[in-house]
Amino acid sequence: MSAFDHLAAPSLADIDALARAGFSALPARFRNFCPDLVLTVEEMPDDDLLDELGAEDPFEITGVFTGADLGQNDAGGLPSAPPMVTLFRRPILDEWADRGNVTLGELVRHVLVHEIAHYFGLSDEDIAAIDDWTA
Repeated sequence: MSAFDHLAAPSLADIDALARAGFSALPARFRNFCPDLVLTVEEMPDDDLLDELGAEDPFEITGVFTGADLGQNDAGGLPSAPPMVTLFRRPILDEWADRGNVTLGELVRHVLVHEIAHYFGLSDEDIAAIDDWTA
């Protein structure tokens, strides 16, 4: 019997707990802009989402923001759906295994912050520029 026989891959609930802990650890001034943000964790992105994003490989999508961003909410209209961040367990675990230099909690928090940045109205290019600047 191996010392690893009792271990199991982190579950949806484990990833959810890491995401919620990561969100709680963010500065209050950041969290205060997200009072209605819904956080969910799913196993994998579905085919409709892949089509919408123009992605062929579901493992490329670790998370997604859906709903109106803050700028759209300030435009005076009511958003049609609450802002939502969905994290995808399997792609996150694969990226974690590939990286090898971050904890799972750090990676989940990074994906969460990336998706919340979309809620703030930032594009992938904006976020990449910030990542490059802070690296």
